[in-house]
Amino acid sequence: MSLLDKILGLIIAYLLGSIPFGYLLVKYVFTRGQDIRQVGSGNIGATNVGRVAGTKGAVLTYVLDVGKGALAVFIAGWVSHYDVWWMGAAGLLAIVGHLFPIWIGFRGGKGVATGVGVYIVLSPYATLSSLLVWVVIVYWKRYVSLASILATAALPLWILLWDGKIFPKPTHQLLGMLILSILAGALIVAKHHDNIRRLLKGEEHKIGSRRGQPVGSEV
Repeated sequence: MSLLDKILGLIIAYLLGSIPFGYLLVKYVFTRGQDIRQVGSGNIGATNVGRVAGTKGAVLTYVLDVGKGALAVFIAGWVSHYDVWWMGAAGLLAIVGHLFPIWIGFRGGKGVATGVGVYIVLSPYATLSSLLVWVVIVYWKRYVSLASILATAALPLWILLWDGKIFPKPTHQLLGMLILSILAGALIVAKHHDNIRRLLKGEEHKIGSRRGQPVGSEV
């Protein structure tokens, strides 16, 4: 494939990431035109969608957001002959697309679900390990936001373990995965700035908070 094909793959990755599934599902499937951005936190992610569309809407949004991240990486792999740097760059752009979707005025989600889709393709064992961290923190502390932040921050360490030690990849591939996972993680954590502020002030609400209160991370 040519350089133009690879660049086109990156553009497609951003546009895929920009598809606002939560917004579309609430507006056209679960309600009669309601704008999810006017509900709760105003986020288009699964957590906020669940406030309007229930568990079914939240799960469907999460699955589709994961899927678009994975698809962006698969397409980049196909056009680049599975070059990890290009695949990682496409994954990063898919996350950027979810955070800042061109279709709805660059007001998107927080990137966690899309990041799961990206890295389940690039480093499945590291991703599953981070998901385990997420589950443990949610069970222990009941803060979805804290779990999302810590699981995201832990991903480069899991990549070092799984892809650097247990199933070692060539140095240039490992370096690419690490750099791009750190960049993606920084974006996702930065998008949780409101949650971090509430956590530091002791104002973040746990799972099970009464309806209408913030419940943590949006994905």
